[in-house]
Formats: sequence, C-alpha cells, structure tokens
Amino acid sequence: MDSSRSAQRAVIQFLRAEGEHSSQIYRRMKEVCGEQCLERYTIFWWYQRNEAERVNIKNLPRPGQAHVVTKTATFSSVDELIRQNCLITTREIAVELSISKGTVHHIIQKSLIIEKFVHSGCPSICHRIRRWREWVFV
Repeated sequence: MDSSRSAQRAVIQFLRAEGEHSSQIYRRMKEVCGEQCLERYTIFWWYQRNEAERVNIKNLPRPGQAHVVTKTATFSSVDELIRQNCLITTREIAVELSISKGTVHHIIQKSLIIEKFVHSGCPSICHRIRRWREWVFV
C-alpha cells in the first residue's frame, strides 16, 4: 500500500464513508502501513474533519512568511551595487533591488564573503562587518 500521507488520508475518508469507527480505522491502518502509519491522534483528527464533510485530502497552505530562495542574480546585483558605490547602505541596496534588508545582510555576511571587499577598498562595508564579528584576511 502507498503509505504517503495523502494516500492514508484518502483511506481514512473511504473507511469513514463505509461506517468504520476511528479506533477501528487506526488498527487496520497500523496493520497495513506499519511504521509509516499516521499517528493515532492524526487519524482521529482526520476522522473528525471528514465527519465535518471536509473532502480535500491535500495539505492546505500554511500561514506565515513563505521561504524565499535567493537567486544568483540577486547575489551578483548586490555585488555590483557595492562595487559601484562602496558607501551604499544596506537599506539603499534593499530598496533598489526590492528585497529585504535581512536578505542583503545575509548576502553580504554569508555569501559574498568579506575577502571580496577587503582588497577592493570598501572601508564602510568592512567597518560594519568588523563590528558584527571578527574576521580573517584572506
């Protein structure tokens, strides 16, 4: 049997329509799926959801901020802006590229690495980074 979550939800929905009780559904699924079986609480929760006539077995979108992947084009754009104007602030970079200040900080600290700026003569960026952590010349 396919032991994916959506397949198990479909089985719960089917057995609920057949008139099975939630504890019986759990026992039957535990026999068939074994270790990959949904937790007892989850099966009971889906049983109640199907009782309330929820028919969609897919995962619904969750609230909160979506995970955004930083693309290489963004890295190169930040690098180019810093090379053009070494006195540019992270806020100005964020506004110009329509990205968050946190993303700009992440790109500067983690991805572009300090050695690109150490030899290019960008004292303002190096001074800001020096306050955040100790760094080693390459």
